[in-house]
Order: sequence, then C-alpha cells, then structure tokens
Amino acid sequence: MERDRTGEYGETKVAGEVIRAFVPAPLPPTPPLDLGGERQTLLERATLAIGRLDSVGTLLPDPQLFLYAYVRREAVLSSQIEGTQSSLSDLLLFELDEVPGVPIDDVVEVSNYVAALEHGMERLGSGFPLSNRLLREMHARLLAGGRGHQKSPGEFRTTQNWIGGTRPGNAHFVPPPPDEVEPCMAALEAFLHGKTPRGGALEPMPTLLKAALAHVQFETIHPFLDGNGRLGRLLIALLLHEGGILAQPLLYLSLYLKQHRSVYYERLDRVRSHGDWEAWVEFFLEGVEQTAQGAVDTAQRLAALFQADTQRTQAAGRSAASALRLLNELRARPVSNLSGLSQQTGMSFPTASKAMQGLIELGIARELTGQRRNRVFVYDAYLGILNEGGEPL
Repeated sequence: MERDRTGEYGETKVAGEVIRAFVPAPLPPTPPLDLGGERQTLLERATLAIGRLDSVGTLLPDPQLFLYAYVRREAVLSSQIEGTQSSLSDLLLFELDEVPGVPIDDVVEVSNYVAALEHGMERLGSGFPLSNRLLREMHARLLAGGRGHQKSPGEFRTTQNWIGGTRPGNAHFVPPPPDEVEPCMAALEAFLHGKTPRGGALEPMPTLLKAALAHVQFETIHPFLDGNGRLGRLLIALLLHEGGILAQPLLYLSLYLKQHRSVYYERLDRVRSHGDWEAWVEFFLEGVEQTAQGAVDTAQRLAALFQADTQRTQAAGRSAASALRLLNELRARPVSNLSGLSQQTGMSFPTASKAMQGLIELGIARELTGQRRNRVFVYDAYLGILNEGGEPL
C-alpha cells in the first residue's frame, strides 16, 4: 500500500546552507498496516520459525555455548555492514589478548558490539524497560574506545547528520534536525511501550511487526552521530526478547541485510517517500523466517559435528579422556591457547599439550598462528560453520 510520505520536511541550516531534513510521523502508520493475504501468511511462517529457534536448546548439550559463539558471529556481521574488516577469529583472538590480523580499531568495534548487547540483555533481565535510557547506555558501550569514542557516546546528537553524499546539501537522506531528535525518540519510546505520544493506549500489535516498524523509525531518526545501524539492528533482538517470543537473543538479521543491502536500503527509502510500510514488512518477515531457519540449521549441524567428533575422540585410545576434556573446552571457546585450556581443564601443561596433539592428528583442531611458543588452537570445523557468510564486504 502506498500512502503519502510518512513524515514532514523541516528546514535547517548547516554551515550556511539551508537543507530539508525529514521528520517522521509517530508510529504506527496511518492508515494501519494491511496484513491481508500473503502478508498474514508471511507473519505466521515467521512466527513459526521463531518458535522453532526458541527451542534450539533441545538440539545442543549446552545452548549457552551456542549463544556465546552466535552472539560474536552477529557482532562481526553487523560491524562488517559498517565497513570493518574483522573476522570471527580476529574477535576471538582479541578476547584472548592475542594480536588479531586486522587494525585494532576494527576488532574493538566488534568487541564493543558484544558488550552493548550483553549490557542490554542484562538490564532487561533485571526488569529495566526497553527505553531511550537503555539505548543510550548501550550506545555508550558501543562507542567506547575505537573510532567512535569522540562522537558523543551515549548521547543523542546535537548537530545535523546525513546519509550518503559529502554534505547535507547533496546527501541521499537527511534525518531530523537536532532539535527534533528528542521528540522523535520520545514518540518511538511511547510506541515501544504501546502508547501514543500523548500517553493513550495503542491497539496491541504482534511483536514481530512492532520490531519491523521500530527498526525503520530508529534508522530514520538516526539519533546518534555514529553507531545507528548497529544499534538499530540490536533493537530488533531486544524487542523480540522483551516481547517474550525469544528467551535468548538468537535472531539477528545482519547476514540477511548484508546479502540484500540494495533491497534493504530501497525498502527504507520507499517507506519514507511513499509510506510503503507493507513492502518493508514483507522483506522483514522473509528475513526473519530465513534467518531463524538458518540458525536452527546451524545448531543442528553443530550438534551433529559435536557428536561425530566426540565419537572419534573416544576411539583415540589411552589419551581419549584428556582429549575429550580439551574438546569440551573448545566447544565453549573455539579459539584457545594451551595455557588457558590447561587452567580450565585442571590438566598440567604437558598433558594438555599431548592431548591437543591428539586432536590435531584427528583433524579436529589446528594451530592458528604458526608460532612455536604461545600457540593458539582453533576448533576448525566449528569455526568454519560459524564463519559462513562472514567474509568482509
């Protein structure tokens, strides 16, 4: 459905140049979303896929291990959309205090993404509401150190930003003027809480649709000087968790958006210019279904890998018990050094070293750095599964 544009243009002056900045109307859309026919079917299929993903813990002996690795995979993918060259192995090396193979600012950005998500989940778990205050807290962690530390971490912008182009006057899109950011974000917060900007109650809306609308609105407001894309994608995960349809933050659309970047930006533009929320919702729900099914498939493949490698290790003879203990630790941390593995398993360094050699001979583990001392080992097939689609753009 096409509506008139979903907001108004206001004039603002930047460096002596008068520009038109877009101020979005509060959510939900008017007239309401048309959810007939195929869109209702898409919503039902996406909801079913989310339900299967929510039960992914039944596939793995310890779902927290999957969550640890999957969150880091998402951090890499989301940051790559913004131009970083960091890989999952770079991040895991950084967390070991080892030198990654990319500029340190890249991997700090990815690490900060993990910290921002973990902070948001911890706050929601303690009963704190999903609010502008929480988004600012997460933003402060997202931009701590690295490239963004001078771009007002944790604060809504007080200057004009823009998307594309060399200045606001030739930009592809100009978000609201600075004095409109606070009112726009207050209206978005009210929508997240099921309220109108004036405090009235909104009609209940399925959580998936709320997440779809809120993501576009956040990206349109672009309330921060930097980090809007990453935080806007995190907002989806937080909404699905807070809405009770995912117990753990396991649905991330970054790979889908990375693979369909041109369509993603075209659908955002269509919402702003033509009010075509329905086309965006279709794209979003298709992404949810594909992404949820992809996560379930990944969990199934990992469960099969763990079972097969356990059986191979058990058949390795007298060193099998020690090798199995190392293998269990590599499931938790697929990139590890021997000193850490020795400490975590309670084995002596020589025993851990011998057991690791057994895993290498079985083709399960591989030395990553090529060093003779302070060597780092990777659970190769595990990391390979997680890395699929994670090549830098």
